[in-house]
Amino acid sequence: MKGTKWFALAAVAAIVAGALALTGCGSSTPAADTTPAKKAELSGSLTIAGSDTMINLAQAWSEKFMIDNPGVSVAVKGGGSGTGIAALINGTVDFADASRAIEPAEAASIKSKGGEAVTTVVGNDGIAIIVNSANKVEALTRDQLGRIYRGEIKNWKEVGGDDKPITLVSRDPSSGTYTFLKEKVVGKDKNYATSAKLLPSTQAIVDEVKSDKNAIGYIGLGYESASVKVVAIDGVKASVATVTDGSYLLSRPLNMISNGAPKAIAKAYVDWILSAAGQKIVKDQGFVPVTK
Repeated sequence: MKGTKWFALAAVAAIVAGALALTGCGSSTPAADTTPAKKAELSGSLTIAGSDTMINLAQAWSEKFMIDNPGVSVAVKGGGSGTGIAALINGTVDFADASRAIEPAEAASIKSKGGEAVTTVVGNDGIAIIVNSANKVEALTRDQLGRIYRGEIKNWKEVGGDDKPITLVSRDPSSGTYTFLKEKVVGKDKNYATSAKLLPSTQAIVDEVKSDKNAIGYIGLGYESASVKVVAIDGVKASVATVTDGSYLLSRPLNMISNGAPKAIAKAYVDWILSAAGQKIVKDQGFVPVTK
């Protein structure tokens, strides 16, 4: 009995020792790490200036991007498309927001310094023509609108309204919207009426038209509100739908202009703006996305 018990215990000890030996051998080769690789975090800063039409949109983009990327700082300011492009020429910003195309002379200034103006379309817009909500005029032709802004039509009765003098409200010359309307409506070789009130922001135009029953102004789609009335131009009103289908004649792209193709953090930012997340913000702000 003693011999049998001893043999049994020896056998168990051998099995345990073998198991431990196998375990030791296995531990010399670590198991493969199946944890997904952590995405490299972005860090750095960007400065953007320009279009007043785009300022709310640009700020909404920057705020969301910084939430998603805590290591990134994006500073945005307005001042008008011309102001932003001037800052880009001077090398003080990474991007100029512009609601108009860069002019040949501006592009030449960048080139003269060894750079190249690169435009990325990040949204689309329509210029809504607005009047006070008490104004009975519902529609104008493009010709009538041009004559109004050149000061050739001075009274609302000439276009079916009340016998009241027209108050002209406009952006200042640094504005891309001012330039766009001049080219498309006023006339490249003609001028705005000297009586036009030149205001520093799109919101200022909305406020002025809201408070003056005889005023007419122009704004980007993202600034439309129930406090003013949008009039049709050549039978079509500015809206997301009419800009999307191309039926509204006063439509334009919204641009981000850089000196050279965007790289590193600048490229990451533009790519994100053109992604579904960035274009959703375009839609939420009342403009028209460039992607569907």
